[in-house]
Amino acid sequence: MSEKVLMKGNEAIGEAAIRANCQCFFGYPITPQTEVAAYLSRKMTKIGRVFLQAESEVSAINMVYGAAGAGVRVMTSSSSPGISLKAEGISYIAGAELPCVIVNIVRGGPGLGSIQPAQSDYFQATKGGAHGDFNMPVFAPASIQEMVDLIQEAFDVADIYRTPCMIMGDGMLGQMMEPVEFKERVKRELPDKPWASSGLNGRKKHNVINSLFLKPEQLEDHNIKLQEKFKAIKENEVKYELFSCDRENDLVMVAYGTTSRICKNVVRLAEAEGIKVGVVRPITLWPFPAEAFEKTIDKTNHGYLSVEMSCGQMVEDVRLCVEGRKPVNFYGRSGGMVPHPEDILEKVKEIIGGAK
Repeated sequence: MSEKVLMKGNEAIGEAAIRANCQCFFGYPITPQTEVAAYLSRKMTKIGRVFLQAESEVSAINMVYGAAGAGVRVMTSSSSPGISLKAEGISYIAGAELPCVIVNIVRGGPGLGSIQPAQSDYFQATKGGAHGDFNMPVFAPASIQEMVDLIQEAFDVADIYRTPCMIMGDGMLGQMMEPVEFKERVKRELPDKPWASSGLNGRKKHNVINSLFLKPEQLEDHNIKLQEKFKAIKENEVKYELFSCDRENDLVMVAYGTTSRICKNVVRLAEAEGIKVGVVRPITLWPFPAEAFEKTIDKTNHGYLSVEMSCGQMVEDVRLCVEGRKPVNFYGRSGGMVPHPEDILEKVKEIIGGAK
């Protein structure tokens, strides 16, 4: 059994990537995720792998494209404005069906915003992430241990479906320290990569990898193929947690990442006042866990409360899942402000009509 080690979130991301056999990292410094690159800069070259600080985020994501096209495991990381700069490259990677992992440690926005934690990149991540008809799996860890586990899961999912995958944390998860255990994972069956440009598997002819289709009929066929892949991801890769939802509740909160941890404290505070609330925690933000709402909708008397560190982005997906069958409310803080459990509880009381 492996021992637990106290690590900062960003450094744990780097170590998890190494243990997931990431061979290349390309990135550019930006707060609050710079320690990911700093950690990998110290470790990667010592074990014969590639670390390169690119001259910009645009360069970094195109280097990711090249390494992924060669068939090796590759990762980049950044924070909100940096992800925006990578957006064109992310779309090219998705169009070319290349596996990679992209880490976004979200900070407050829009614009340069702040270096404080936020969840205001939800739309950017889940509604495609860049131009064109595509989606990518987005994992939202709520602890450093889960961040470690999901980094390794994301590499597997990327290889299985030939897709970019995103880990979306926030500045608090990146900067905090918690004990983590690097456990042996159940190995998933991964496909070979005969499509790669590097001559893997004894291939004798060159593979040309791009996302350009000049004939509209060909591009439409390619898009239909991509949509079938996204359908398979929706069917097989949804992850979520139900907390205190095995009972009838006055209200069910919906939250992910750091905010979900705060909401679990709200559950305990509410119980002390005779109020029953539960938490639906999406772990995959795309695909969004519609099934979690089917399991809880008949057990919540006053519907749902989406709690976010944003101005209300995930609330739209909650409403799509609920389909008007129960009320969906919103409570959020933005700009790097973190919700307080007591303030969320006051919102719960307002919705249900006061304490019991």
